[in-house]
Amino acid sequence: MSQYALVTDIGGTNARFALFNLATNELSAITKILIAKDDILLKLIKNYIQSQSVKVETACIAIACPIDDSDTVIMTNNNLSFSRRELIEELQLKKLEVINDFTAVSTSIPKLLPQDLVKIGGDEPNLNYPIAIYGAGTGLGVSHLIKVNHQWISLSGEGGHTELPMINEEEDRILAQLRQKFGRVSAERFLSGNGIVNIYQAIQQINNQPLTNITPDIIVNRALTNSCEICLQTLNHFCTFMGRFGGNLALTLNTQGGVYIAGGIVPRFLDFFKASAFRSAFEHKGRMSTLVKKIPVYVITHKDPGLFGAGVYLQNNLHNIV
Repeated sequence: MSQYALVTDIGGTNARFALFNLATNELSAITKILIAKDDILLKLIKNYIQSQSVKVETACIAIACPIDDSDTVIMTNNNLSFSRRELIEELQLKKLEVINDFTAVSTSIPKLLPQDLVKIGGDEPNLNYPIAIYGAGTGLGVSHLIKVNHQWISLSGEGGHTELPMINEEEDRILAQLRQKFGRVSAERFLSGNGIVNIYQAIQQINNQPLTNITPDIIVNRALTNSCEICLQTLNHFCTFMGRFGGNLALTLNTQGGVYIAGGIVPRFLDFFKASAFRSAFEHKGRMSTLVKKIPVYVITHKDPGLFGAGVYLQNNLHNIV
């Protein structure tokens, strides 16, 4: 079998491709593309493989959508879909694994190095307990790790589509604006790139200002330069909501093994995030605050944890490690 495997990390906006060396655990030939409305995954993969000089017989596709046993996989936040059977036949694969993108991210965590992480509060992790992983990007991904027979097992889920509770009148007014727009308001409506825009526009409406067409990057940049009060309020709310949601995950499985934040948004303003109300919101859990205060939080700064985790997942599977 070839030493190299194809790994992908496909989100709602970008698709990443790489070769994973099954002998050395190293990524190479990393390529990132913006997903177009009419893109076909098989064609994207074929184009990538043709650009490389190695033979690929195994592959792991990490993708941002629920995964079941169906042959057809359909994404949540864009139009991309594919057939497992067609990929295996057309690419002449001996093995194909298809996993949720946050299953891939979570699988990477036991293999990450200290320089791949930034700690935000808490004590040292107790690795006899579960680990929680979540992250904001195009959507809001969630996963957990539990240890079984000395091996970490990833529990996939769609926790980003649960609701996020509000705890004061100001937040209630923001939620009311989003409810008018969406009906049911999931946590992802706050904690994602579009979520940053949703918060910003809700505050505009509360202040009787006309809605502005704006991007998350502009909001973040204006907040960091303190050049826009609503942008600053937006980013502060975002950090608070990230803390509250992470604390909820910590309580759900008593994740004293740690809580890990992935996704492309938070690393863009890490210093602001560390100084924000994130940690106080994470710990603000009433009678359970003492428990949550002990739990460490880490921001993943590795550039490609999804690709790396997809490779580790495939390697584990090839070695029959469940």
